[in-house]
Amino acid sequence: MKIRKAVLFDERTPINVYIYENKKEEYIVVAIPDLEWSFLIRYEEETETLKERLVSSLTKAVPKEHVEMLVNKLLYWVHEM
Repeated sequence: MKIRKAVLFDERTPINVYIYENKKEEYIVVAIPDLEWSFLIRYEEETETLKERLVSSLTKAVPKEHVEMLVNKLLYWVHEM
């Protein structure tokens, strides 16, 4: 499991992003406990579809002005796994 810090609402308070990879079953789980949000990503999922799903899911938990930035960070972190 990897833990990353994301600055979301203000410059001083980073939030923890937990990224768990299950290589045997070929999926990744991303969780942000401060937002009460988690997301399952299958290995075979295409990047564009994944980005659309992430935007849709995060729009419910994060103000719209922060969604794109957070989605881009999450995609970067997931692809570096």
